[in-house]
Amino acid sequence: MKTVLEFDNIHRSYKVGTEVLAGITFRMGEGEVLGLLGRNGAGKSTLIRIAMGLLVPHQGSVRVFGTPPTVDPVAVRRRIGYVAEDQVLPPAATIAELIAFHKMLFAPKWDTTLEADLLDRFSLQRGEKIKNLSKGQARQVALLCALCHRPELLILDEPTGGLDPATRREFLEASIQLLNREGSAILFSSHHMGDVERLGGRIVLLDKGKVALDDDLDNLREGISIAFLPLAAGRQQALAAMSGCLRVREAAGELHAIFRGEPNAVAARLSQMNGGLPVRCGQAPLEELFVEMVGGRQ
Repeated sequence: MKTVLEFDNIHRSYKVGTEVLAGITFRMGEGEVLGLLGRNGAGKSTLIRIAMGLLVPHQGSVRVFGTPPTVDPVAVRRRIGYVAEDQVLPPAATIAELIAFHKMLFAPKWDTTLEADLLDRFSLQRGEKIKNLSKGQARQVALLCALCHRPELLILDEPTGGLDPATRREFLEASIQLLNREGSAILFSSHHMGDVERLGGRIVLLDKGKVALDDDLDNLREGISIAFLPLAAGRQQALAAMSGCLRVREAAGELHAIFRGEPNAVAARLSQMNGGLPVRCGQAPLEELFVEMVGGRQ
């Protein structure tokens, strides 16, 4: 599979002694869909801005289509579609004027048929000014401008934040349609687990500046278990040292342990540690897995 985006040992700080990104390494292949997860402040937007060439890493390297995004930024960005939650569109411009501007930037790749289809799907009027649009409509205009040149890489940074469920679904369906038609790679950051499950084929979870988890969504659904054990001296350290253990934390007066493996197999492994008594163990839904992997110690 051809690599379209590659992060190699990315470090980035905003103040001395505090790294937002502390050695991030992963790559995306052609046509791949990757959901980027993490708490607020985990570095998701920072990493995406580095990919776009809007920020530079303090250490490490990034390549987009095999080229650092700051070496030939125009050529790289012509192959990328980008929508962010905090993206600002010119309020005095009409939808038609914004489309005309992007059409000029991305000629001759601009697809007028897709433009008309998205305008109709989102019920957008060409003469409407951006300042008169709702937040959801403005985000739809931004998506239209990101999609109509049929990018090879679509980057969505919390694009559905603050949108109602119907608008979020419409937004995601348009993104999925592009992927299905063109085989575009999609890097998608979101706090909505349902959105990530709907779009993502692979999950990368950031925690404390590092990659805490990197796996296919199907593997996470079927191959990750959560076990619950009573507190005991030294047990948390013993669990953390076991093969296949991803995270152990104390919560609600017991230990929660995330393991790779099917629940019955994991429970059987842990029974001996529990004095031969049965261990409560089950599959971890994505939202619960997220909470357990990045949740507090207590």
